Amino acid sequence: MLKTFRNTFFPAAWLGWQIESNWTDPFLFIIFSILKPIASVMILVFMYNAVSRNAADSPIYSYIYLGNAFYIYVGAVMAGGSYSILDDRERYRSLKYIYIAPINIPIYLLGRAVARFITGTIAVFITLSAGVLFFKVPLNILNINWLMLISAMILGVACLTFMGIVLGMWTLTLRTEPWFIGEAVAAALYLFSGAIFPITILPTILQPIGFIMPMTYWLELIRRSLLGSGAAAFPTLAGFSDIQLFGILGIITLAFGLIASFAYRFFDKVARDNGMIDAQSNF
Repeated sequence: MLKTFRNTFFPAAWLGWQIESNWTDPFLFIIFSILKPIASVMILVFMYNAVSRNAADSPIYSYIYLGNAFYIYVGAVMAGGSYSILDDRERYRSLKYIYIAPINIPIYLLGRAVARFITGTIAVFITLSAGVLFFKVPLNILNINWLMLISAMILGVACLTFMGIVLGMWTLTLRTEPWFIGEAVAAALYLFSGAIFPITILPTILQPIGFIMPMTYWLELIRRSLLGSGAAAFPTLAGFSDIQLFGILGIITLAFGLIASFAYRFFDKVARDNGMIDAQSNF
């Protein structure tokens, strides 16, 4: 098992990094990696300043900024599972060869997710750095609860990876216009995660969706680890202790791990039975 993991995970991670970073020369890649997250966050900052009288002086500002910054991981890791499948099947037409190779497909997808995690981390780091240097986000590296931050990141990224496997394997069974699925799901969950506004603003009938999403609790833990007492800007989860948030996130992560295991077997069988492994959509 260890040999299979080693022979699958590391080559998949290296392949994913090459695909993510090797599409242009290093200089343009660096420029793109810097400008994209900064341009995205500037939209949010300007919108907030336009509607808020307190601007960056309000604790809500930091809460919103951090939620938006770390939500980058959702698109990178979770939606990345869908893109990895489609890249191999549609763009490079290599998925059928990967299937017959002596590797473990879930571990391969995990390795590809690592590459997305690295590029996402670069974007998050740039966004946070820009926030401290230019947008008055009150982050102090000496006040960060590193144990909470690292623990929350491990649980959160693991859960996003499981969700990415579910999304990617579902995408494998789609023949028409599958490319929008990853971004569509990430954009939809953006509304329910509490990334930029409290879940309680949503209509009552939609609020339970936010409370069953792992991103809700993950982002809250991230904010608490970075802001400390200043993370109480949104009262939605203020009544939960750190231990309770970790417990809920752990249970949801375990649940998605089980769902990912079932989804992989189910969608893999559907794809094999319907000849979707080497199918071509209208790409």
